Amino acid sequence: MTERGSIIYCEGVVMDYDGFKALNNCNFRVHYNELRVVIGPNGAGKTTLLDVICGKTTPAAGRVIFGKDTELIGKHEDDIVKLGIGRKFQAPSVYANLSVWENLDLSLKRPSKGVFPTLRGQSTPGERERIGETLETIGLKEHTQTRAGSLSHGQKQWLEIGMVILQDPQLLLVDEPVAGMTDKETEQTGRLLQSLAEKHAIVVIEHDMEFVRQIARIVTVLHEGTVICEGPVETVQADDRVREIYLGRQKVTHV
Repeated sequence: MTERGSIIYCEGVVMDYDGFKALNNCNFRVHYNELRVVIGPNGAGKTTLLDVICGKTTPAAGRVIFGKDTELIGKHEDDIVKLGIGRKFQAPSVYANLSVWENLDLSLKRPSKGVFPTLRGQSTPGERERIGETLETIGLKEHTQTRAGSLSHGQKQWLEIGMVILQDPQLLLVDEPVAGMTDKETEQTGRLLQSLAEKHAIVVIEHDMEFVRQIARIVTVLHEGTVICEGPVETVQADDRVREIYLGRQKVTHV
């Protein structure tokens, strides 16, 4: 079973690429309705950790337990999505020639669905209500019929977050959500993720410490595939090993 209160629990995970351990005896857990931020220098294993959780890669050793007692290692990516884990990659992936509404409609979790029934407007009243609520949440209510390809970079990121949320994930994995955003978009993204954490557990990989300070309660620091520090932002920034790894004992302001 998972550690008490944990939605995801990784124990002793090793990800070996021809002798290079992208994850090395990695232990990591996140609680229900927690917004966790994972930081670390390039090559620390941050994205690999998400790859292992969502089934994109299979580790050489260890356990990855979701919920009460569901072992994820060996499961197909699609099956992991169905269990309740959604992932938002760094680069937004939307249907550029479809409207915002159509993108969300196509992403709804349905017993069976296809592109053509969706585009013919065959959504149920309940589904349309869910899409409307999601538009409110992601701040795109005024862009319902806007072609997704014409949105700003930040708006595309919010749209894709909405598309993932409509899959009903219990755990949402988000990789560098504010890269390339304006300051205003970054601030709005922080508020969005904080609001989503009221209903979902969220793991965010991020480099921008200003953004980390905005959203994080607990920060996990990865280095050479291992968790070396965990705690509030202030505790992490004051940690001698973290300071040495990042900036040679200079003040940690951006990682």
